[in-house]
Amino acid sequence: MDKIKIKGGRQLNGEIFISGAKNAALPLICASLLTEETVTLTNMPILSDIKSMNLLLEQLGTQIDSFDDFVDGHPTKTYSYRTPKLTSIAAPYDYVRKMRASYYVLGPLLARAGKVELSLPGGCAIGTRPMDIHLAAMEEMGAKIDIRNGYVYGEVDGRLKGAHIVFRTVSVGATCNVLMAATLADGITVLENAAKEPHIVDLANFLNNMGANIRGAGTDTIKIKGTKDLHGGTYTIIPDQIEAGTFMIAA
Repeated sequence: MDKIKIKGGRQLNGEIFISGAKNAALPLICASLLTEETVTLTNMPILSDIKSMNLLLEQLGTQIDSFDDFVDGHPTKTYSYRTPKLTSIAAPYDYVRKMRASYYVLGPLLARAGKVELSLPGGCAIGTRPMDIHLAAMEEMGAKIDIRNGYVYGEVDGRLKGAHIVFRTVSVGATCNVLMAATLADGITVLENAAKEPHIVDLANFLNNMGANIRGAGTDTIKIKGTKDLHGGTYTIIPDQIEAGTFMIAA
């Protein structure tokens, strides 16, 4: 499509359905790796990024079922995720290059499998290494991190350990990754200078529904008490605040 032509002069009125939030859905999909049980996510947006993330999880051993669904007459998707056994701990470049959010598997894989092989989003051209904040936090929790040929190799002896982590800059991705990893860590993890976006709160609510113990999401200090395992469940993705804001401006 080269352009969109809009002819005005008509009053806007009526009601609009807001889709599920992509930025909330992607980390929740990866959080399903933290349990052997089935996780069902409803009100999922119908987007290519969701399909790409699903392909990555299937490569790791996740069994995925999809169902067409409707909310107030509008089409959405419901997906169920079950990972009884991880068949791989690698997120190859061919997957990560298509979608930067693939790095959300870092925390769950280290927490559950104790190992991860993750392509850097930029491949070998790591530049300023935007993953540094994620990796430094994992090292504080006891993981050994090595970067070779554009890949992150992470390993932990036993379980990750609770830690007091102060992010040097606010990072949504790092907050999500450490939040997921800390749910299965040994001890208490405190995150300071944490991101406060609505999808951080949604991830924390989802993990608490799975049996995690997280307090403070939505503030700049989050406290997570680790547990040995999490269970499955059903959860509804929040509406997308960016889409809602766009239509609010149109009104």
